[in-house]
Formats: sequence, structure tokens, C-alpha cells
Amino acid sequence: MLSMNACGREFRGVDLDDLTPRQSTVEWPTLALLIACYALWGGALFYVSHYSTFGAIILVALSAALHASLQHEVIHGHPTGWVWLNEALVTPALTLYVPYPRFRDTHLAHHTDAMLTDPYDDPESNYVDPKVWAQMHPVQQCFLTCNNCLLGRIVIGPLIAMWCFLRTEFHLIGTDTPEIKKAWRLHLPAMIAVLWLAAIAPLPFWAFLLGTYGAISILKIRTFLEHQAHEKSRARTVIIEDRGLLALLFLNNNFHVVHHMHPQVAWYKLPAVYAANKTRYIAANEGYRYGSYREVIVRYFLRAKDPVAHPLMPPND
Repeated sequence: MLSMNACGREFRGVDLDDLTPRQSTVEWPTLALLIACYALWGGALFYVSHYSTFGAIILVALSAALHASLQHEVIHGHPTGWVWLNEALVTPALTLYVPYPRFRDTHLAHHTDAMLTDPYDDPESNYVDPKVWAQMHPVQQCFLTCNNCLLGRIVIGPLIAMWCFLRTEFHLIGTDTPEIKKAWRLHLPAMIAVLWLAAIAPLPFWAFLLGTYGAISILKIRTFLEHQAHEKSRARTVIIEDRGLLALLFLNNNFHVVHHMHPQVAWYKLPAVYAANKTRYIAANEGYRYGSYREVIVRYFLRAKDPVAHPLMPPND
């Protein structure tokens, strides 16, 4: 899911040729999980909501977060050999605000490891150019500073991400960007269909929106420290040795350095790939590792891990 926390960044798209692998077989675990994801989301809206609004909100959040992770799998060529089918399976964005083609284009650009964390060239960077940071209004600096601890990232992070992403998208739509206009033309009918289902469900609409916001908050836990500013590009990507609920929701992207080194590997194979060469991966990212998401939460719930201004960029011209 897009971070887009540094307002003002523009990203138009990438050439998709040869960027995603073509699977020779159908990956049934991913298809089964996708079916379960839609069933959980629909069950929350039309069944669980009869008995517990709170329970339905939680299930909407969990299923929509999982759906975003499944979209990420599709970006990397899973679960079938037909790109059009893969994309059709995940096009109804349950988190609502990011068109799948825009997620795809920006995320593939993010996989240029030499550009990781760069405020201009990495579309998913949470850092800001120090010169831009110095010129920001104090209120804006306050919001972005709060956004750099985990509690802030969960509570206000989705609002910041939506504002920055949509503001940039609307600006680009007004320019000569046919690929972005096409992405939104495809996205809007699917988004309207999702909103229509939510509107006719027994679950109060405010509860549906709260659950959807919660899904983005959950995803912010994953992206919180996936990458760090470091002189060596291979040391910018994290390992979190977690196998719990969050790891499942994130489809094992907590083994993030493994994913960046082998983006074609399916989510259910990542733990085994990591375990087989654990020492190699820890050496590759120079020990940028945590034992679990619990450790991350305890350390950074009320404390910023990184500065907002990119620490390796010069503060002055």
C-alpha cells in the first residue's frame, strides 16, 4: 500500500514490460486466500453485523488489509500466468482510495533498490528532503513528526497518506497523463460497487468506513520501518522474524529483504527461503532486524524511529 507521506511528490508510472514474472502454474494457496478474504469481508458486512457492530468493524479492517497484501502479490505476477486475470481478481480496492494500477506502477518503481528511501525517486519513501522540511509550516512539521512514531502512524498516518496521494493524483489528472486517467476510470466503477455493497449491508455505513480506515492503519504498521536511510542500498530493507497474525495479514512481507532480493517468490515460500539462508540475509542488510512486531510496537509506539528529514541528504544547497 502506498505511503506517499511526503506531500508534493509526483509519480506518473513505469513501463510494465518484463517487470512482473509470468507464473507457469496456478498458485492455489493464494487463490484460496483471496476467496477467503472476500468471504470474510462480505460476511462481516452482511452476517456478523447482525450480531456485533464492533466485530464486523474488526473483520472489515482485517479483510481489507489482507486484500491490499493480495494486491501486492498480484503486482509481482501471482497467482496465475494471466496478468489480466490476476488484476481482475483484486481490482475492487477494499481500501477504496488507491486505484490498483497506481499501486502497481508506484510499487514497481519502489523496487529500484538503489533509490530506496529517496524522497523524490522512491514513491513509497516516508522521508522528506531536508530543504523542503526546513520550509514547511510548523503545523505541518508537527503532523509529520507525530506521524513518525507508531501511534501517530496508525492514527493520523492514513489521513496524511490519503491527502498527499489524492492531492498529487488530482494534479496529475489535470496534466497530460493518460495512464493515470485510465487508472481512475477503471477504479471508480469498482469503488462505487464496493460502496454500494456497504450501503445496502446491515452494517452502519460509519462502521464500514471506520473498518476501512482501520485496514489502512494496520498496513501502516507494516510500512512503518520497512526501509531505513543507509549509505548501502542492501542495508535499507528490514527483516522482522514474526509468524503471527500480522505476518499473515502482510503475507510474510515482514521478511522484507528476502522479498526485495527475490520479488518473484510467492508469499507462502518466503519464510522457508529466509530460514534456509538466514545468516546471508542478515549479513546482506547489515543486521537491520527485529524479532517480532511486538518488539517494534514496544520500542516505537510513542517514539520516532527516524527523523522526517532524510538524514543522508544535505540540508542546504
